[in-house]
Amino acid sequence: MPRSMTGFGRIEASFDWGNLSWEVRSVNHRYLEPHFRLPETQRQCEPALRDVLRKVLNRGKVEATLQLQVGKGDNSELCLDSQRIDQIINAVEQLGRSNANLAPINPLELLRWPGVVVEDSLDHEALNAAVVQGFADALTQLSANREREGAELGQFIEQRLAAIAEQVAEVRKLMPSILQAQKEKLVARVAELNVQLEPERIEQEIALLAQKADVDEELDRLSAHITEVRLTLKKSEPIGRRLDFLMQELNREANTLSSKSVVSETTQAAVELKVLIEQMREQVQNIE
Repeated sequence: MPRSMTGFGRIEASFDWGNLSWEVRSVNHRYLEPHFRLPETQRQCEPALRDVLRKVLNRGKVEATLQLQVGKGDNSELCLDSQRIDQIINAVEQLGRSNANLAPINPLELLRWPGVVVEDSLDHEALNAAVVQGFADALTQLSANREREGAELGQFIEQRLAAIAEQVAEVRKLMPSILQAQKEKLVARVAELNVQLEPERIEQEIALLAQKADVDEELDRLSAHITEVRLTLKKSEPIGRRLDFLMQELNREANTLSSKSVVSETTQAAVELKVLIEQMREQVQNIE
């Protein structure tokens, strides 16, 4: 079953320690390429997040953004480490004794020193687990989105395959009359030129002409590729690369059919085939 590489997922969750939100987007890409935007305090979660991602997706450029708010809000008390503050003040006083021009301590600058402001006690393991689980939930939404769009792409491809099959059947039906018309045209041309040729020579020319115009092999391969595409669409594994290869093979046969064309009907059919194949190929680029 085809899955698109385009998708979106977003979740928000509240906990005793605060709130978090994940936003995950994906677009088509040859490989799986994740980009995480995380607060510095949660950088250690990235390996676990990548493991979760690899279990769900196989291809696509993925951008994941975490918004994290830790604390109970503006009414929460600001806790200070008084021992740390005393150490900083003592250090500044020592510098002051050796440098009389040293500016006095700015309380706001003092608050910016590492370790002065103490965060409320927080279970960091629980926080990290919530971050990873939230990402998994957002990824579930994104994956469902990709599956829905993939189903639509599958229907689009099926419609084009049906149209290609009709073109193949029409050309196959026309080929006997086309070959017969070419034979009659050759005989009439010889008669018009009033050239005396041995019957064996005429038969050789007719056989050579029929061989050059014969596209049964190309039609058979087109039919085989149509069948293979339909079988591939039913697979549960990633199918994008295989479909891309099959589009190349379909296009190759359409080009050969065009090069062997001796009448406008087959030329027009070959052009229509290439249009349909190109339409499929554009959509296949977005299938995982």
